[in-house]
Amino acid sequence: MALSCSKCPSSSRLAASASHPRLPREQRLAASLSASPSSSRASSVSSLNCLGQRPDSLRGSAQSLRNRNRYPNVVRMQEAGFSSGGNESTVSITVVGASGDLAKKKIFPALFALYYEGCLPKHFTIFGYARSRMTDAELRNLVGQTLTCRIDQRENCSDKMDEFLKRCFYHSGQYDSEENFAELDNKLKEHETGMVANRLYYLSIPPNIFVDVARCASTSASSANGWTRVIVEKPFGRDSESSAALTRGLKRYLVEDQIFRIDHYLGKELVENLSVLRFSNLVFEPLWSRQYIRNVQLIFSEDFGTEGRGGYFDSYGIIRDIMQNHLLQILALFAMETPVSLDAEDIRNEKVKVLRSMKPLQLENVVIGQYKSHTKGGVTYPAYIDDRTVPKDSVTPTFAAAALFINNARWDGVPFLMKAGKALHTKRAEIRVQFRHVPGNLYKRSFGTDLDRATNELVIRVQPDEAIYLKINNKIPGLGMRLDRSKLNLHYAARYSKEIPDAYERLLLDAIEGERRLFIRSDELDAAWELFTPVLKELEDKKIAPELYPYGSRGPVGAHYLAAKYNVRWGDLSADDPHN
Repeated sequence: MALSCSKCPSSSRLAASASHPRLPREQRLAASLSASPSSSRASSVSSLNCLGQRPDSLRGSAQSLRNRNRYPNVVRMQEAGFSSGGNESTVSITVVGASGDLAKKKIFPALFALYYEGCLPKHFTIFGYARSRMTDAELRNLVGQTLTCRIDQRENCSDKMDEFLKRCFYHSGQYDSEENFAELDNKLKEHETGMVANRLYYLSIPPNIFVDVARCASTSASSANGWTRVIVEKPFGRDSESSAALTRGLKRYLVEDQIFRIDHYLGKELVENLSVLRFSNLVFEPLWSRQYIRNVQLIFSEDFGTEGRGGYFDSYGIIRDIMQNHLLQILALFAMETPVSLDAEDIRNEKVKVLRSMKPLQLENVVIGQYKSHTKGGVTYPAYIDDRTVPKDSVTPTFAAAALFINNARWDGVPFLMKAGKALHTKRAEIRVQFRHVPGNLYKRSFGTDLDRATNELVIRVQPDEAIYLKINNKIPGLGMRLDRSKLNLHYAARYSKEIPDAYERLLLDAIEGERRLFIRSDELDAAWELFTPVLKELEDKKIAPELYPYGSRGPVGAHYLAAKYNVRWGDLSADDPHN
């Protein structure tokens, strides 16, 4: 099996896996263990090393780490397609919940994009699994309607689609039936004969049946001679208690290294570039602290409402849906100390330290809102409670703003402001870093009394139109002395002609390769819930009513008061922002 090294480069593929003995029965784990960084094994894939070099045998953790850093392409190939003994292996990818929207809109298209670019192993099979009755041909027809060659328009697009669909199969069964999973196991074995069998399960299903599927897959359909991994989608519970219960349930059948908790925002290009921007550019490192940064804003907004999925959303709300995971994960990446290495465990260790340095969110630092009906341009937009799947007396927030603080030497006193909402005036996701004012600014009078106009600001726009730009002050050409703010702009679409991969493509490839850097560890999840659970409980116990805001507006007024409380102005509302 070979990965395309030219088409599918990895920035840091440091995780290696190998076949391991099964765990003791009392742990009820039929799946094989993924290798830890300290695993030792020999490599015999020199002919497939993209570097044209042969690594020495990997003995001991220190030697293993040196080789993984020196030969990332070899490790990537070993991980995805070869056993340590040189035998060819196969990867069987089972999408559990294959008839759902997420599978159709994201997972299958991402798998095809990886195949189209030569990033999947030579030997792979994809199975859809769901309760719906369906034939292989019907699944292929369903999946085929969602596939596009968005990367380019090469003539072999339709041929690639046909080849990909021929590797897609379907099995119908109950999510809690070990018998049905045993039937799936037999079908998988038909495609794995004579090879090391690696298996990846993607649970595109509600979290209340995660444990049932983990049990059935572990006891009846795990690999006997390769690795078995399980990807689980958020939400990971509703609070600390339910999240811990879910983790305990999964760990009855899986070990931590087999569980890949996916937050697709961590797979977005600009989020992954965040650590590169900071740690590989000396100009930013000395500025990345309370001495120079006045505040950090993490903003997520959508210009549409729940659109018929209010039933799901109403049981979670915007804080659980966006803040506790997407925005908090970005905050941890932004604020963490320099990790020892780019190894997954080193990065996740630093993220956990950040989360544990934060105090639980207080009610006084939270504003919640809910969108109401609004007529604009002759069109009437519905209120949240107009959704037929939402209770008429619902107080679930569709908007929230919050101020969090990190109690360590680097960030003491710096407000980290989060804002997330639906049915707002624009669609965006961005990080805004506002720097402190220049002490004794000689040009203060040139800006009048509005010092905010003189603030340097670094903006990392995740969506739409990925970009990084820095707002600086400069003189307007002319005989007078008038100052203005300009942007040093890196617009990705203009700078890079290559299509930016979807987040699911990156994360699926990482899961196949055993790279855990962009996945969430259990202690990381625990620390995240500890920050939000108290305020969520208080909001629900007191039945605090959200502030109403018109559909398509900039959100509730309370969000502006919250920012003003810390002498901050939301950066996304400035007049010079192109998306306002």
